[in-house]
Order: sequence, then C-alpha cells, then structure tokens
Amino acid sequence: MSDNPNTDKNRPLIGLAQTLGQVQRLVALTGAGVSAESGVPTFRGPGGLWRDFRAEDLATPQAFARDPRLVWEWYDWRRGLIAQVSPNPGHLALAELEGLIPEFLLITQNVDGLHRRAGSLNVLEIHGSIWEVRCTGCGGLDEDRRTPLPLMPWCRNCGALLRPNVVWFGEALDPARLQMAHEALRLAQVMLVAGTSGVVQPAASFALWAKEYGARLAEINPDPTPLTPYCDWVLQGKSGEVLPLLLTAMRQNN
Repeated sequence: MSDNPNTDKNRPLIGLAQTLGQVQRLVALTGAGVSAESGVPTFRGPGGLWRDFRAEDLATPQAFARDPRLVWEWYDWRRGLIAQVSPNPGHLALAELEGLIPEFLLITQNVDGLHRRAGSLNVLEIHGSIWEVRCTGCGGLDEDRRTPLPLMPWCRNCGALLRPNVVWFGEALDPARLQMAHEALRLAQVMLVAGTSGVVQPAASFALWAKEYGARLAEINPDPTPLTPYCDWVLQGKSGEVLPLLLTAMRQNN
C-alpha cells in the first residue's frame, strides 16, 4: 500500500482513519498473520509442520493424554521460537491505537503474548497463552516464561502434570472470555480485523456478530477472506505495513 494519501488505492485507509477519529468504541481482532510477520510459524501453510506432525495431531486433549511428553516437546519448541522474536510494527500500532480510542478491546486468537509485549493493555486472549500453565489436577494457573521448560513440568502445589493453558482443538472457549468478547462486539461502533483467515470458529463469526449489532467492519489482510464481502473498508496488505499508515492518516486528520 502506497503512503501517498491521494491515490485511489488509499481511499479506504483515509476513510477508515477519518471514522476512527470520531468513534468511541472499537474492537480489533487479530489472527496468526499478525504474528507471522514477527516470524512466528503458523499452523497453516509453510512452517505448519513439526517433525511431520500437524498442529491438529498435537494440540488436542487426546494427544496430551496419549503422549504428554511429545506435546510438551512441541510446545517447548514453540516457546523457544517465540522468545526470540519481537513485536512488529503492527503490534506496536495497535498498542498506540488503544490510546486513541476511549473504549478499545483487542481480541486475539494468538497465544504468543506479543500484543502485551508491544504495550497493549486491554487484551482478550481467547485461545489462552502459551506462557501460562494449568494444573491437570488442582486446576491451578500460573505464568512460566522459562525456555526451555523442564520436561515434563509438574504442579508445585499438588504434584500433578501441568498442561499449556491454551484452547486445544475440540475444546470450548472459556465462557467468561466469550461473554466478554460478545459484550464488546455488541457495543462496538467499528470492528477492525487484521491478519486472520476467517475460518477458525467461533472467532471467524465475531465480525459478523458485530455487524449484526450495527458495527462497521474493516479488514486488513494480504488476500481476500470469507469476511471480505461484508466489510465497509478493505485494506489489502500486511498489518505491519497498513496499521502504521492508518495511524499516520489519523494524526493528519486531527
């Protein structure tokens, strides 16, 4: 996307910037594409395999029950990769955008914690955090940022095996987090969707829920998604490139 505000290609960006300068309530939703720009491998496409295993082979309660050591080796490998990367300009722009909107909620499908590292405060990690561990016995929750982790990690309180505090395939989202997301979507004036394929449920439906409640939709993605036809603004490109331009346009309008 060009940084020249006078091109036809940039009209959606300018229109969105003008609208965001006037709204009180904004919800942003981010997916794996935002993290991929920092070098975090995605489940889909290149880099989605580990030792010939797919994510769907490992990120399940059944896989953990069958071979918890293998699952923890995979998560320890992922934690090691994430520990070496940094938030990209897209993460940083969203953190800055939070300070410009009176009521802002960032919903992320990512478990890497990069939004918080970038400075975002009002973050709802609907799929959990790879840096948190949960006891399979007492249910205790703790943060553990060690890399590498001891294989396998055990609970300090009851001695039971710990698991990553993430939502696995076949598991439901935390009802409290889902309710928080739903309430924000109900009140949002604009919903901004960045770096997500729009196929992982229920997050894939969040934007349509917001639209039903009256929100206008904006999408930032390199390629069209199932959500694209429903959007009021479509900004084609990487979030790390488009979001800083959006902030620049907002400043110019103020």
